[in-house]
Amino acid sequence: MTDLPTPRGKLTPNRPLSDLTWLRVGGPADWFFQPADREDLADFLRDLDQGVPVFPMGVGSNLIVRDGGLRAVVIRLGRGFNGTEIEGTRVRAGAGALDAQVAKKAAAAGVDLTFLRTIPGAIGGAVRMNAGCYGSYVADHLIEVTAVTRDGKVVTIPKDDLDLQYRQSALPEGWVIVEALFEGAAGDPEALEAKMADQLARRDASQPTKERTAGSTFRNPAGFSSTGKADDIQDLKAWKVIDDAGMRGARLGGAQMSEKHSNFLLNAGDATAADLERLGEDVRKKVFQNSGIELVWEIMRVGDPA
Repeated sequence: MTDLPTPRGKLTPNRPLSDLTWLRVGGPADWFFQPADREDLADFLRDLDQGVPVFPMGVGSNLIVRDGGLRAVVIRLGRGFNGTEIEGTRVRAGAGALDAQVAKKAAAAGVDLTFLRTIPGAIGGAVRMNAGCYGSYVADHLIEVTAVTRDGKVVTIPKDDLDLQYRQSALPEGWVIVEALFEGAAGDPEALEAKMADQLARRDASQPTKERTAGSTFRNPAGFSSTGKADDIQDLKAWKVIDDAGMRGARLGGAQMSEKHSNFLLNAGDATAADLERLGEDVRKKVFQNSGIELVWEIMRVGDPA
């Protein structure tokens, strides 16, 4: 894969990805592209051979890159894609903006998007995965997104066309979200700040936030509505079925299921991506043997084995 367009942004061959993921594992990308701006991204995708795979990458907070790396052009949005604009109760955020920063800026302007405060990652990934916390989901607040298609067109997609469901959306493969428009309820900035402080305290008390993790490892094995909200009938929690299978604290090589919250997979030292994925599969097997429940990965796993 050598005949690539020449962008204005930075294009790097064989870029290691381990330092860009929260779990600190993974091999290199064939190419790593940091576009200068939206036009640079659109031109690059338009001119890139349609047979070349593209992988949009956020801040690596919910991702395992396998040890053999990625045979693709990995696209990561940086400066130029992380702005936040607020008008009334509407918040327009760049896909590279951190969820926590958008929540804080919105709160300071009296707009309640506080659910974003404890979600690790950036806006693009939050939209793609319909991220949520404390009973609110992206689907509850999103109006539309702007994306660049695989053939370089800039399009606006209404929320309903994304078919947002629990931890998933219908965004086509290779499309890159560059901006999202949200609406939040009006609120008092001090009250919103206090609400976020309470959320952070609750999160830190129950989750291993000081460890190398990628957030929740598996989806909660429950029934969910189209907005991602759990049905009342089947509100099971992944951590509970992992505990019941005796896998809290389980280890494999440098990988461990957290003692503090058993649905968090840790790089407890010198784990490889293979260690982490194998331990996750061991957990899935034990849970299925114990309860008949088949856990589904929430962490995205990409690339080739070593």
